[in-house]
Amino acid sequence: MAASTTGFLIAPPIAEVQPTPGRLNRRRRIDPVSGRALEILGHAIEYLTDELANGGGPLSAGNPQVEAIQLLMSLNRQVYFECPEVQTLGDRCRSFFRFRSA
Repeated sequence: MAASTTGFLIAPPIAEVQPTPGRLNRRRRIDPVSGRALEILGHAIEYLTDELANGGGPLSAGNPQVEAIQLLMSLNRQVYFECPEVQTLGDRCRSFFRFRSA
């Protein structure tokens, strides 16, 4: 794990699930199973961060609570980025006109 300039730890990703460059703001179609997983992970992350903030524990590399939060956040991103992107109106219009002109 590496430390950032703010003192927070940066965990390596669990899997190399990265969004397509330039498409970070795309909406995603989240199925009910993925939605429930995101909801559960979000609650777990919130609970652990509240416990860490209220407990006053150190924000160090050896703190198991910090490592657990980073692990859950990484899993949250992985589940989210595995959901398919929703086509924008512009994409749908372009594909329609390409199909019609061919």
